[in-house]
Amino acid sequence: MKRNHYFIAVPLTAEAKQAIARFSGDMAPSLPFRTWVHEEDYHITLAFLGDVPPEKMAPLCEAMAATAARCAPFSLVLAGLGTFGERTAPRIFWQGVETEERLHALRRDVYEACIKLGFSLDRRPFAPHITIARKWQGAEPFHPDRLRSLAAAKAVFSVPEIVLYRTNMERTPKYEAIAVFPLLGAPMNDRK
Repeated sequence: MKRNHYFIAVPLTAEAKQAIARFSGDMAPSLPFRTWVHEEDYHITLAFLGDVPPEKMAPLCEAMAATAARCAPFSLVLAGLGTFGERTAPRIFWQGVETEERLHALRRDVYEACIKLGFSLDRRPFAPHITIARKWQGAEPFHPDRLRSLAAAKAVFSVPEIVLYRTNMERTPKYEAIAVFPLLGAPMNDRK
């Protein structure tokens, strides 16, 4: 039986997706990665859950709704490029975002809620990024210094919600929104 994988993520606005897609389209011919991510699949992962048993789905959704309700909407700014994996043959090419404490706080709260529900999560430090390509397959090694000469996509986008996604490996785009959880908290300057 085929299993679905689930994750909690920050979705991107259409404008942010389009900015990254334009950059990717410009770069794809000169950067031979095996796969370029579909525009509709751009996101920032907060917690990768893997398979979610049916009996955990309702408690997960309740916990994510409560977590999101405590966080106020905020904005993010696309900034920077990077890779994960071997320096000369990276497995991930990504677009970054400027450091935003509210994103880190939201991720911490999502992570802790998922741990309380018994999910086994990645313990590496949170490195917010949007995967734009996978698996270098160039005839020549990838040169990390090249990233300095590339102009990353630029956009400011709002974060009014988090989303529970399901992965559908046989489809493109492959990520399907299962549930949306609005950020309902009061803005920081409105808190007493």
